[in-house]
Amino acid sequence: MYCFFMNLKGSLPTLILEALSRGPSHGYEIASNIKRRSRGVLDFKEGTLYPALHTLERDGMVSSTSELEGGRTRRYYTLTDKGNLALEKSKLEWQRVSGAINGLLGGAT
Repeated sequence: MYCFFMNLKGSLPTLILEALSRGPSHGYEIASNIKRRSRGVLDFKEGTLYPALHTLERDGMVSSTSELEGGRTRRYYTLTDKGNLALEKSKLEWQRVSGAINGLLGGAT
């Protein structure tokens, strides 16, 4: 039996940028936001989330600051102008590709 597996790891940077478009967040909050808004379908763990955040920061898409909160240091990430532009481009590309796939699968014309 053939099982189709859709790899969403490549979508994670866009999902992170989208979460940060709502305001600064720390990693756990970003992951929780994605999971909640996807109704539990998308559940990215630390081992996947933090490398993506570090790459986005290295590429200038997000910036970060450390804050002491409840006796713990948390790193808060903020969307940069470059990240906002990348998010808008990514949203347009997603709409184009998902529309094409929906058309092929009979969902939309």
